[in-house]
Amino acid sequence: MIKHGSIALAAMSLTCASLSYAQDLEHDEAGRLTRITIHEQPSSAITDTQAQVERIAALDDAGPYLNAVIVFDLDAAASAVEQTEGYLEGRTVLVKDNIETREWPTTAGSLALADNMTGRDAPLVANLRANGGVVLGKTNLSEWANFRSSNSTSGWSAVGGITRNPHAVDRNTCGSSSGSGAAVAAGFAWAAIGTETDGSITCPASVNGVVGFKPTVGLVSRTHVVPLSASQDTAGPMARSVTDAAMLLTAIAGSDPADAATAQADNHVTDFAAGLADASLAGVRVGVVRRRYGGFEPLGAVWEQALDDLRRAGAELVDVEYSPSGAMGEAEYTALLFEFRRDIDTYLQGSPADIPARSLEGLIAFNEANANRELRWFGQDIFEQALRTTDAEAYREALSTARRLSREEGIDALLARNDVAFLVAPTGGPAWPIDLVLGDHFTGGIGIGSLAAVAGYPHLTVPMGAVEGLPVGISFIGGQWDDHAILKAGAAYERARSAEIPEPSLAPWQATP
Repeated sequence: MIKHGSIALAAMSLTCASLSYAQDLEHDEAGRLTRITIHEQPSSAITDTQAQVERIAALDDAGPYLNAVIVFDLDAAASAVEQTEGYLEGRTVLVKDNIETREWPTTAGSLALADNMTGRDAPLVANLRANGGVVLGKTNLSEWANFRSSNSTSGWSAVGGITRNPHAVDRNTCGSSSGSGAAVAAGFAWAAIGTETDGSITCPASVNGVVGFKPTVGLVSRTHVVPLSASQDTAGPMARSVTDAAMLLTAIAGSDPADAATAQADNHVTDFAAGLADASLAGVRVGVVRRRYGGFEPLGAVWEQALDDLRRAGAELVDVEYSPSGAMGEAEYTALLFEFRRDIDTYLQGSPADIPARSLEGLIAFNEANANRELRWFGQDIFEQALRTTDAEAYREALSTARRLSREEGIDALLARNDVAFLVAPTGGPAWPIDLVLGDHFTGGIGIGSLAAVAGYPHLTVPMGAVEGLPVGISFIGGQWDDHAILKAGAAYERARSAEIPEPSLAPWQATP
């Protein structure tokens, strides 16, 4: 792990779309951040990369200690020089630390994988490099993708500690792609890659005020990614604009012979950024999923403003009735438990590194032996439950039920019955205070993200405003392989958005005067 002392910088750059911005940081006599001034400056892949390296050192490993980045490349600027001819032209990308990269161990946040140095790139990372992307480093995450304990705290891992939200450093980053969301918001890289099983890209993107896109499952390879669920896992982009997210998706998507789920991917891969600049919502029927903000009126007000923006952009809003199915959630959980137990054993046994556990049972034993570091804040009841989930027939029935309720009787039915192109809803509420003792406190809005996650369909979240300075997002959800259409819709909304999106304060939350 690379750690640095505090570095004093008069101005540190922040990349947004194809532009670069400088931030002047002012501090009081006690060293507390008091003011951030942002202004445009000339940009290049090399200058941006060096500034991002310096920014990580100053704000992640010092200053507010965001803990978003586990490890990074001090010489990344040299790599940017070599990559400028590719599609991404040397742009920097941070990669969630459950995705293998050849330079560093892949830990999933667990001390059991601290030495999981496989020396290989996941195919999605190989695609990224081949398309001119620079792997800047690895991001922190909710340990084991938040699938170890029912009382976990999002953003915490034994390897990386607790990730802090750049918009309010005493607030949570959601998970499990916590570090990826926080890092993009803090300007540590042009973009980042997260992974999602159910909400792990879209929730951290929403509460950190960035764009997050969960593609159709099978568009991006999962080979050499620490698994949770074969039926729901996918990697996806997190960025400061829809166009940037679309560019990153273009660079990482594609079929992989080692991942059967991606057999159709090459038939759907395109330049996902093409057509976004002039995408229109005029005359488009949009399904508005009502009453998905949990009765939290401040979130409801931001949501109504977003709907007004869609109307002004020419969309025809159609109210859609949807209530989450308890049966779908139960079936999903059974499937996740079975798939995790089966596939984590395969992953551990296939690692070429010298690791102390080769099975889920071995992980449980490792955590017990290292309880003072691994089990201090919360336990491993999900691990233990997964170990007992061995009924293959019950699994197949649960998977069939989950897919039917989320697809044929879920998204497919909602789109067809209401004759709409896609669905919109609030992604969720604002970030809650970090609480390592009592765990997460999700507040204000439950959205419809789980429906898309279980179905394996595309889900885009775009910042739509803020509640007391804390960002919240709007979700766009479509049918299978509707990825490009959903990105176009999100880009059109992004241009029409009237709400201001706050810049990170890099300070504790304070109520608006």
